[in-house]
Amino acid sequence: MRLKSRGPQTAGELGAALKITGEAARQQLGRLAEEGLIASVAQTRGVGRPSLVWRLTPEGNARFPDTHAELTVQLIDAVRTELGEQALGQLVAARQRNTEAAYAEAMQGARGLGGRVERLAELRNRDGYMAEWAPRGRGFLLVENHCPICAAATACNGFCRAELELFTNVLGPGVSVKRVEHIVEGARRCAYEIVPQKSH
Repeated sequence: MRLKSRGPQTAGELGAALKITGEAARQQLGRLAEEGLIASVAQTRGVGRPSLVWRLTPEGNARFPDTHAELTVQLIDAVRTELGEQALGQLVAARQRNTEAAYAEAMQGARGLGGRVERLAELRNRDGYMAEWAPRGRGFLLVENHCPICAAATACNGFCRAELELFTNVLGPGVSVKRVEHIVEGARRCAYEIVPQKSH
């Protein structure tokens, strides 16, 4: 879970985060490596010898929910083949409308942009995205450490486009939402810069 939500780390970093010794962390990492769930790479961090940095393998990533990925992709392909791209777009739009309605209702009572971003992160966590948020500059950074619909998003980029529109709509007018990291494009996570637009 730590490697998924924080990215590659050394045994020492993991030990400190989990409040165990580095040696205890290395033993746990050894077991996970034997199962093929993680792998290490030597990486230079500043001055000195390279450190072993541990990261999840594809098999490790597969341990996290994928919302029945194979079936989802098959259904997307079937809709595209039998009904056409326009019908697939209509299905994505319908899903977005339903999600947006639920999120808009959940946003009631959230105060200010920070409150809305916090509530959005809670909603995304509930939906399996391992979301976090933090202030950043004039605005905020929303991070999704996991994508439970990654297979569907890879097969149909309409899901990612709809997600960006969803965030923009539920956070309200006068807010700019920009995706700055994207799992589908090879990043470890999806990240969004959320800033209030300057009034003129």
